[in-house]
Formats: sequence, structure tokens, C-alpha cells
Amino acid sequence: MSDPVVILGLGFTTQRLVRRLRQRGISVFAVARSPEGFTEFTRLGVQLRPLFAEIAKDIPRHAVLIHSIPPLDDDAQNSPVRALVAAIAPRRIVYISSTGVYGSQTEVNATTLAAPNDEKGHARVAEEVWLRAQCPSTIILRSAAIYGPDRGIHVRLREGKIPRGAGAFVSRIHVDDLVAILDAAVESTLQGAWPVADDCPAVSEEVAAWCASLMGLPLPEGNARSFPVAGRRVDGRKIRQLLGVKLTYASYREGIPASLEEENTQKADQ
Repeated sequence: MSDPVVILGLGFTTQRLVRRLRQRGISVFAVARSPEGFTEFTRLGVQLRPLFAEIAKDIPRHAVLIHSIPPLDDDAQNSPVRALVAAIAPRRIVYISSTGVYGSQTEVNATTLAAPNDEKGHARVAEEVWLRAQCPSTIILRSAAIYGPDRGIHVRLREGKIPRGAGAFVSRIHVDDLVAILDAAVESTLQGAWPVADDCPAVSEEVAAWCASLMGLPLPEGNARSFPVAGRRVDGRKIRQLLGVKLTYASYREGIPASLEEENTQKADQ
């Protein structure tokens, strides 16, 4: 693809996506709240723009838009993000949503309907509906918990924190696998809303114990520094089949060691 890609939000996932797109020679415009903090991407040839500046200044119209910014506030009608999307009038939208839109449902697959049970979930669904109304060629990727280098249970364990989920299963996706799915979605014309996850839903306490053993760390005791997790088994196979994407990290057993290795490499290079 030779057309430019516009990315709203430079977070954990989209920063890695930017690098992948630039490696493929794709022109990238990135909109962030504080673009001055992303000089690395300027060196990569990324055109950085501030979110709250003049609407859509110098941003190409009718581009492919990758939208990663969660709903900012309750006043959706006056949202600067919505104003920017409308001004760009993208020909295709790839929206990174969350499996949180499924609410209390504990078994999720490609046919499961959204049923949010909190304000964040309702706001996400409202944003999905609005984006679909703006652009017929919209694909929504409802991601399970994203982990990778410097993010995930292995990082929490270093901080002395442990997940609590009362034995509930949790689904995850390594950031590089999510990036591969996003990249494929950019090139595709596929529409609709799809859950995204790896092939290994697992109980968080079990993952924490496995990870602590791998890292040679003691498991934190008590609940003083625990953090809650939502229990949900997510089947993300369908979207990968449709986009022709194979997981690099089918489970945390492959993804966490790879994340630790990358972290160590980064430290050695510093």
C-alpha cells in the first residue's frame, strides 16, 4: 500500500505499529497529545501532529486511519478526537477497542454481541457505533489484555504486585501479534467487530506463579498490592483466519520469555 496512514494516539501498541509501517515504507502521520516526546519517530520520517491543534492541519484527507485513543470524556459530541476524524474523512478506519465491551460475559467469540456493564464499556461501544457511521469500511478490533516488553504480569511482579481473579480465566495478546493483526487490517477491506486474543486463556494466579518461577522472584503475599483482573475467555481465532495472520506467541509461555529477552537487549544497548 502506498497511501499514507494516520494514527491517532502513540501508545504502547501503536508505537510498535509505527515502526512496522515505516519498515514497509508506508508514510505515517501520527497525532499525539504531546508529540514533542516522540523525537525517535521524527527520525524515522513520521509526521507528528498535536491532538489539540488546529483541526486536521496538514493531515491527509481520505487516508487510512488507525484510531487508538479511548473515549476522552462524557461529552462525546464535543470530542476533539471526533472532530478530527470527521475532518479527515478517512476511507478506512481501524479502531482498537477492548474486550471490556463484553461486560460480564465469560465466554467470548466472534459471534458474541457487546454487552457492556460499566461506563467505560458503554463509552467504547458508543465510539464504535459512531465510527461505523462515519466510514462504512471500519474494522473494530476488541483486544484482550495486551502485554509485551515492559508491560504485563512480569512487570507487576517486579513491582511486588500480584493479580487477583479468584481463579477466573483471562485472555491476553502479545503486542507484536496485535500489531501484525492491525497491519493486516490496514491492507484488508474486512469490516465488523472482532475479538482479539491469543490461544491460551489462563488463570492469572497460575500465570503469575509460572512467571515468578521463570524470573526467580518470590510471589508477593497478601492483598495489599494486588490488582484486579476481569475473568473472560476470548476466542480470537476467527479474525486471524480472515486476515491470514498466524500468532508468533500462541501463549504467555512463549510471549513472556520473548518480552524478557527484549528488555534485556534494550538494557544492554543503553
